[in-house]
Amino acid sequence: MASNKIQRINEDIQRELSGLLRNVKDPRLQQGMISITGVETTGDLRYSKIYISVLGSFDEKELKKGLKSASGYLRREIGNRLNLRYTPELIFELDPSLARGAHISKLLNELEKNSGSSENEETDDN
Repeated sequence: MASNKIQRINEDIQRELSGLLRNVKDPRLQQGMISITGVETTGDLRYSKIYISVLGSFDEKELKKGLKSASGYLRREIGNRLNLRYTPELIFELDPSLARGAHISKLLNELEKNSGSSENEETDDN
């Protein structure tokens, strides 16, 4: 039962943060399109690890600094919007899964092109 509650809280935090990040005026957070790919909250509601992905070019160091400086504002707003006993401390992590998936997709497309061209060469030889 507790895991369902944590999962529901994770979804609520993800939904609220998605809206709040658009309102942050910090130019370090305007480098690309930031999306929240996942949230993991500890069982005692003290910490939430927020996984983010950025579409476009960005400076990782500056982005993390911007997120860290905005974390107090974001935490306060989440506390106001979600009636939780404890508002978790937000820890931001870059999620490389989308970039890794795009890279794998690119490699697969290259393999398809190469296998298609080698099949054409074999039929030309016959």
